[in-house]
Amino acid sequence: MTASAPGTGTPLRVGLIGFGLAGSVFHAPLIAATEGLTLDTVVTSNPERQQAARAEHPRVHVAASTDELWSRAGELDLIVIASPNKTHVRLATAALEAGLPVVVDKPIAGTAAEARTLADLAEQRGLLLSVFQNRRWDNDFLTLRALLAEGELGDVLRFESRFERWRPQPKGGWRESGDPAEIGGLLYDLGSHVVDQALTLFGPAASVYAETDIRRPGAEADDDTFIAVTHTSGVRSHLYVSATTAQLGPRFRVLGSRAGYVKYGLDPQEAALREGSRPGQDWGGEPESLWGRLGAGESPLTGGGRPVPTLPGDYPAYYAAIARALRDGGPNPVTAQEAAAALDVLEAARRSAREGTVVSL
Repeated sequence: MTASAPGTGTPLRVGLIGFGLAGSVFHAPLIAATEGLTLDTVVTSNPERQQAARAEHPRVHVAASTDELWSRAGELDLIVIASPNKTHVRLATAALEAGLPVVVDKPIAGTAAEARTLADLAEQRGLLLSVFQNRRWDNDFLTLRALLAEGELGDVLRFESRFERWRPQPKGGWRESGDPAEIGGLLYDLGSHVVDQALTLFGPAASVYAETDIRRPGAEADDDTFIAVTHTSGVRSHLYVSATTAQLGPRFRVLGSRAGYVKYGLDPQEAALREGSRPGQDWGGEPESLWGRLGAGESPLTGGGRPVPTLPGDYPAYYAAIARALRDGGPNPVTAQEAAAALDVLEAARRSAREGTVVSL
C-alpha cells in the first residue's frame, strides 16, 4: 500500500498530531532523522509545546487543531498520531477517511475489535496503517532475536521479560488515570511493549493468566502487573511491568534447553532522546559492562556464562521502513493486525486479573 506521494527524491511530508512525551521525544526526532521524510506539521493546542516544536524544528508548520490539518490533507503524505490513547481510534479513522496513510503510537486502540476495524478501513482504502512498537528495535531485543536465530539457546522453555521502574509517587496525568476511557495504567502502557515482544519472538498466545494491582497511595490505575502467556509454540512467557519495584530484575531472562541468556538494563535510546541526542554515528550502542551473558548452570552475577556483545538499538529503522513502504511498497514494519493480536492478550489479561482465571484465546 503506498501513498500518493511526491516524485522520487522529494521527501514525504509528515503531519504529527501531539507533541507531548511521545511526539516530542520519539516521533519528531526520528521522523526528522529519516531520509525521505520531512516533518511538515505539528498539531498541538498547548502554547508551550507549540513554542518547543518551533524551537526544535524551525521550518515546521504548527497547527492548534486537527481541523487545520485536515484542511491541508492534500499537502501531506503521512499522518502520525502521538496524542493520548483515547483519541487514537477517532484520529486514525479521520486520517484514513481523508486518504492519508497513518502511523499510530501504541496502543492503537482500547480493544482488539477497534484495531481490526481500523485495519479493515485501511485495507478498503488501500492505505498503510502501522503501529509504533519501537521496542522491537531495542538493543537487547535485537540481540536476543539474533541468538534465537543462531540456535544458541536450543528450544526456549521460558521467556521472562521485565519493564520495571521505581516511582513510589504517582506522577498523575492521563497515563495514570483510573478512568477506563483514558486507556491508562501499566497493562496498556508498558504491557503493550512486553506483550508485542513476546508474540513477535514466540508466536500466538493460547492462554493468558494475569495479576494486576494498584499499590501506591493515591494511584488510580494498575501500577504493578504480571502476565503469564502460554504460546501455541509451547513457550511460556512471564511478563512483568511495574512502577513499584524497589530492586529491578533483569530486563530479559530467557531459558532454553541448551543455555540461558540474561540481560540487565534498559535500551539507552529513550534516555538519549530525552537528553536531546539525535540519531547519528554510534547511535544505540552500550558499554561492554552492560552486555548480557549466555551460559548454563551458573548465575551470570557470579561470572557464569560468556558476555554477548549487545547489538546497537535502532529506533530509526522503524521510520526508514515506513518510508520504504510508502515509496516502494515495502513491508509494513508493524501491522494493525499484529497490534490487534497483542490487544487480544491485554484484554484477556484484564479479564483474568478481574476473575482470577486463566483465559483461553
